[in-house]
Amino acid sequence: FCANDPEVFLQAALLAQDYCDAIDLNLGCPQMIAKRGHYGVFLQDEWDLLERMVRQANEKLSVPITCKIRVFKEVEKTVCYAQMLEKAGCQLLTVHGRTKDQKGALTGMASWEHIGAVRRAVSIPVFANGNIQHLSDVERCIQETGVQGVMSAEGNLHNPALFEGRSPPVWEMAEEYLEVVNQHPPCSLSYVRAHLFKLWHHTLQIHQDLREELAKVKTLQALAEVSRHLKQRCQEEMAKAQGVEEKEGGLPFPHWICQPYVRPVPKQPGVNSTGQNSEGKKTGSQKRALEDLDEAADNLSKNQQKKRSRNPHKNFCPEQKPKYLKCEQCGNPKGNKCVFNLCRGCCKKKAFKEVADCPSHGLRFKTKAERWKAEKDGQMEGKVSESLVPKSGKGSCNSSQPDPLTVHNSECLGESKD
Repeated sequence: FCANDPEVFLQAALLAQDYCDAIDLNLGCPQMIAKRGHYGVFLQDEWDLLERMVRQANEKLSVPITCKIRVFKEVEKTVCYAQMLEKAGCQLLTVHGRTKDQKGALTGMASWEHIGAVRRAVSIPVFANGNIQHLSDVERCIQETGVQGVMSAEGNLHNPALFEGRSPPVWEMAEEYLEVVNQHPPCSLSYVRAHLFKLWHHTLQIHQDLREELAKVKTLQALAEVSRHLKQRCQEEMAKAQGVEEKEGGLPFPHWICQPYVRPVPKQPGVNSTGQNSEGKKTGSQKRALEDLDEAADNLSKNQQKKRSRNPHKNFCPEQKPKYLKCEQCGNPKGNKCVFNLCRGCCKKKAFKEVADCPSHGLRFKTKAERWKAEKDGQMEGKVSESLVPKSGKGSCNSSQPDPLTVHNSECLGESKD
């Protein structure tokens, strides 16, 4: 769970406790979404709040409460942090040996020293996280830190067979994963695509067309077809003994083998022989142009930058996007032609309540009500007209009088006999 409110966390955990073996509070997420939502690692300085959350969960839940944390730069502060959680009721602690700022291009190496210090300072089980790329790393981490278990994230994403100590072909893991996805629907296509990008990371650097195809497909069947094409190409390369050479950066195995992904080190500005930054040779106008480009790129997310590369003529500048008037009730953008000057959600509620139409949002409550009333009135008129038609035989007041049609037919028959 990710949470920042003791009561909300407890109520959510109570709903889940009958379906799991433990409740884990994630205090290690460093992503921007966690910063905006004020949870994850961005709570690591609010010890009073965390103590209340863990203590209340430990007292009210029927299953253990566990936590995952990131370390501080100071070993002593990290140890005190772990001891506070243990005292509050945490029954298993996972320690990621990186700080809050170690993420993305600045991920760097995890500190097993911090993890070992925590392990020696608490009496509850401790799991280690960080620097786990091979099975040998698992064994070495346990030996150096003394932890009771090891957790792996990115290592498993690039090689799901990591804990088995083998490196299978990338398509083998992809086929197994897609089979699991088909057995347990529904699964968001974006999740499947993200896993395949991790599995095929090195291979997609070679086969760029498959990378583009993987990014565009819209169905699981299409993803399976991309996997089939990738498998076919890699097997052809294996047969021809091609693609074995290490590409720049040095891969321990051919690109079609599951293997760790090592993040590239951020490039440092170059320094010339005189000790001056090589950028100093550029003119002021050139530097200003480069700064403007860098600033424009920094304002875009990675996904937006990818979209811009695919759609170079599309405008992604936030300042130049069209401005929309706000809904009078909720503040969301209103429909440009809405008869109530509302967004679709608020318009639908108002139109339903007042039995009105809004052509802009495609709402026809009034039209449908009138149509339904007209159909109902037509049915009632039909029933009334049927009840007014006299019935022949029993119950008819004119049953003694001959039917005009019968008389006419008999007369015709009589004339024919004459």
